[in-house]
Amino acid sequence: MLNENIKAIRKSKGLSQQELAVKLNIVRQTVSKWEQGLSVPDSDMLISLSEALETPVSTLLGETVIETEIDTLKAISEKLEVINLQLARRKTMRRKIIHCSLISLCAIIVVVSAILFSLESSYLGWDYNEPETAVLGVAFHSFEWLFVRVAPIIFVGAIIAIFLTWKKE
Repeated sequence: MLNENIKAIRKSKGLSQQELAVKLNIVRQTVSKWEQGLSVPDSDMLISLSEALETPVSTLLGETVIETEIDTLKAISEKLEVINLQLARRKTMRRKIIHCSLISLCAIIVVVSAILFSLESSYLGWDYNEPETAVLGVAFHSFEWLFVRVAPIIFVGAIIAIFLTWKKE
């Protein structure tokens, strides 16, 4: 009867054997042995157990306790609340990372644009008779050509996304 009551009350409080063991400063195997009826707590431990489970000793020693649905629902709702908080934190962190990444992308586009404009396409004056210079000049010109056409679209999209991911605290 005691073993069944310990198990039923522990479960109704939403505690695992490990959590109860930590509250009582004992090992989990001791709680397992109590619940299996292989051993019983001494009188001091019985008092500590009743305090940890917030249940009178007489209830622990009395008739079989049936898990109440209210306690089970309460434990489930508390666990769901913790999960919801974790998900909200994860969502906030993900939004902050995306926000900072978009700001960094805009900064990179501005820096590369400034570099390209300051160079004023100096490669156009190169001697393309040498193969290495020709390949390098064509590669640089291709990059510049693609960047000038794609960067503004990416920049505008990133600015819009920054405003969409911005949240007032």
